[in-house]
Amino acid sequence: MTQTGTSKAGRALVTGASTGIGRAIAQELVERGYDVVVAAEEPAIRTAAADLGALAVQVDLTTASGVEHLHERATAAGPLDVLVLNAGVGVGGRFDKTPLESHLGLVDLNVRSTVHLAHLVLGEMVARGAGRVLVTSSIAAVAPGPYHATYAASKAFVHSFAEGVREELKDTGVTVTSLMPGPTDTEFFSRADMGDTKLGQMEDKDDPREVARDGVEAMLAGRSSVVAGSFRNRIQAELGTHLPDAIANPIFARMTRPEGE
Repeated sequence: MTQTGTSKAGRALVTGASTGIGRAIAQELVERGYDVVVAAEEPAIRTAAADLGALAVQVDLTTASGVEHLHERATAAGPLDVLVLNAGVGVGGRFDKTPLESHLGLVDLNVRSTVHLAHLVLGEMVARGAGRVLVTSSIAAVAPGPYHATYAASKAFVHSFAEGVREELKDTGVTVTSLMPGPTDTEFFSRADMGDTKLGQMEDKDDPREVARDGVEAMLAGRSSVVAGSFRNRIQAELGTHLPDAIANPIFARMTRPEGE
């Protein structure tokens, strides 16, 4: 579906929106009256867009050219009022036993594309004096992440990045919010090869629609961050923040260690 014009609510771009939290955020924004552009690398983004009544851009955001192409497509019909930087992947397993290219691809998508696309859009928002940005981090950002070390480090980066840029822009009319979900019922664990971990096998994972609603409400309210989903996530985030790494590391390792390690 190709959209023309601008809705009363405004225009929004959501990356990593073919499934999971990203798709749920896109749905939340559509239901709130936004014209939404959704982006992801896999062809499923076109099905998601058709279901949502959104515009699809299938693009590889691990490349600079892909980020620039998405920005051009997403702003062709007008400037963005909302930017959701949600695209990300995980790599489970012991760092030295998993392919280097997987870790470098994770850094390119989770970190590099987030910084690149944010820079392209934030300049436009600041020039207009208005805009809302939501960056999907994780409660994994608050402590070391054994057996998904590059993922946890990437989420620590984007959380810190969001908080820092937010402070820089506090008088511009533009806000940046960090969304910090816990274990959520999505394809993340199977895609990250973490299905055989205790964390991946949890039966009471959060509903992505609830996580999306928490994130969108916090973003529109201009909050700095939100630990989304269940109360359990807030407890884990507090533990990760305040426990010494020497204590937190083995506790979290028991949840993320693959079978046989």
